[in-house]
Amino acid sequence: MLTVGLRTQAWGRQLDILLAALRPSANARDAAEGGDRLGFESILFRTGGQGADVAARETNTDFYVDLHLEEVVTSIVAGYEEYDLAPFFHMPLGSVEEVAYRHAVLRELESDGLRSHLEEFAEGMRLVRAELVQARRLSYPYQKAIWFVDAVRAYCLSVQTLREALEGLSLGAEGLLALRSYLAEQVSTSIFSDLEAESARLQEGLHAVRYRVEIRGRRLTVSHDEPGVDYSREIEETFRKFRQTDAKDYRVGFRSYPEMNHVEAEVLDQVARLNQSLFTALTAFARSRRDFLDPTLVRFDREVQVYLAYLAFVRRLRAAGLPFCYPEVCEDAKAVRAVDTFDLALADRLVGTGGAVVSNDFHLHGAERIFVVSGPNQGGKTTFARTFGQLHHLARLGLTVPGREARLLLCDRIFTLFARSEKVEDLRGRLQEELVRLRGILANATERSILIMNETFSSTTLQDARFLGREALRHVIGSDMLCVYVTFVDELSTFSEATVSMVSTVDPEDPAARTYKILRRPADGLAYAMAIAKKHRLTYDMLRDRLAR
Repeated sequence: MLTVGLRTQAWGRQLDILLAALRPSANARDAAEGGDRLGFESILFRTGGQGADVAARETNTDFYVDLHLEEVVTSIVAGYEEYDLAPFFHMPLGSVEEVAYRHAVLRELESDGLRSHLEEFAEGMRLVRAELVQARRLSYPYQKAIWFVDAVRAYCLSVQTLREALEGLSLGAEGLLALRSYLAEQVSTSIFSDLEAESARLQEGLHAVRYRVEIRGRRLTVSHDEPGVDYSREIEETFRKFRQTDAKDYRVGFRSYPEMNHVEAEVLDQVARLNQSLFTALTAFARSRRDFLDPTLVRFDREVQVYLAYLAFVRRLRAAGLPFCYPEVCEDAKAVRAVDTFDLALADRLVGTGGAVVSNDFHLHGAERIFVVSGPNQGGKTTFARTFGQLHHLARLGLTVPGREARLLLCDRIFTLFARSEKVEDLRGRLQEELVRLRGILANATERSILIMNETFSSTTLQDARFLGREALRHVIGSDMLCVYVTFVDELSTFSEATVSMVSTVDPEDPAARTYKILRRPADGLAYAMAIAKKHRLTYDMLRDRLAR
C-alpha cells in the first residue's frame, strides 16, 4: 500500500513559458466593479494608456545604428529577454512633465529596499506565467485545473505582498503613489477578495486530500486513507537495541516531471470520484476564472523592468567610477551643456575589458547652435558626435545620462548623416546619396530637431566640400536646430555666430598619441602641424638653430 500526493512541484523557466503569458486577457479589466478604471495605468507613461507605447514608437531608427544605440540597448536588456524591453527604448517622451514622471520613479527605484520588493513581485509573476503555460500544455483536465489554482494563488500572494510592501514605504514619485493606491483599491474589490478566498479554499482542500493506492498484480485500487495503526515506531523501538551501524537507505525518489502517465491519470480520476464535490468546484473555478490576471498589473510587471534593467546597467558603470546624472530637460531652450560626459557604447566595452574612458565637456549659449568638430583623424571626433546624440536620446527617454551634470533639449527627432559605403546595386555615388539624404532630413526637421553630420562630403574635393558644407550649415541655421558637424574643413567653424569650434587634441610630446579630448577652441589646424614639426625637429626655431651650426 502506498500513500502518494496529488502533484509534485516543478517550476519551468523556459523562455517560451515566460513570453507566452505577457499577453493579458482583454476581459479582465472589463470585469472591474462597476466598469470603472482605477487611477493608475502605466509606470512609464504619465498620461498614456494601453496604446501609448504603440503611438509613441519612433519609426526612424537610422540614427540608432549611427549612434551605436542598438549596441547600448542590447547590453541593457541582456538578461531581461522574457519582457521584450527593446521597443520601449524606441519610445521617446513628448513633454517635460513626462520626463519628470520617469525621473521621480527612477530616483526612488535607486533605493535597494524598494527595488528588492519589485524584484520579488517580478519573480512571483514569473512563477504565475510558468504555471499558466504549464497548465495549458498538460493533457489531463484535473491536472490542468490544479496547476491553474496554483497560478491563481501565486498571483494573489504576489499582489498582496507588493501592496503590503508599498504601504510600509515612504513614497514621493507620482507613478509609485498611483500604483500604491491602485493596489489598495484592487485588493479591496470583491472580485479580488473572492478570487483569493476561493482559490485558497480549493488549494487547502486539495492539500487535505489523503488516499491509499493498493496494488495487487495488475490491479490498482484507490480508496480513502482511513486512519490506522502505525507500527513503524514500535518496530523501530524493538530493534533499536540490536542496531550497530546506520542502515543503508534504499528509498527511491519519485520523478518531478509535471506530465502524468496513464497510470497516474487513472489514480487522479479515481481520487476525483472519491472527492467529487471538491473536484467539481475545481474544474468550475478553472473555467470561470480564466481571465483573472489584471491587465494593468501585467503591464506594470513588464514596464517596471525598463527601470530595473537600466539601473542594473548604470550600476555596473558607476562601479567603474563613471558618473551619471539626472539631466535638466527643456522643450525650447537651446543652451545645452554637459560635464564629464562620454560615449555610453564605448564605455560599456572599455569597462568590460578594463580600459580607460575619456570624458568631455560641451556647452552652447546665446545664438550658438552648431558644434563644428575638426582635428586629426582617430582623435575622438566621431565619438564626441555620438555622445551628443546618445545624451539627447536618453534624456527624452526620461533616463539618467552619462556625466556629472547636463542640460539638454527635449528634441522631437534625431537625424544622422554618417558616411555610408557605396553599394554596387546603388547607381548613385556617395556624394549624390549624401545630398539626397540631407535634403530629406532638412525637409522633415523642425527647430526642436537634432542633426549629427559625420565626415559629410569627405568624398569630394576640398573646394566642393567647403561649398557644400557652407550651404548645409546655412539651411541648418535657418531651421534653428542643434547640430554637430564633424568635418575636415576647419574654416566652417567660423561660418556664423551660430557655429562653435571643437577640436580633437593630441599629446604635444607625441603627435601620434591621441588624447581623445575634444576642446572648445579655434580650429586653425596649426596645433597638430606644430606637434608633428616638433616631433621631427622641423619648427622654425629648430631649423634656424641647426642651420646656424
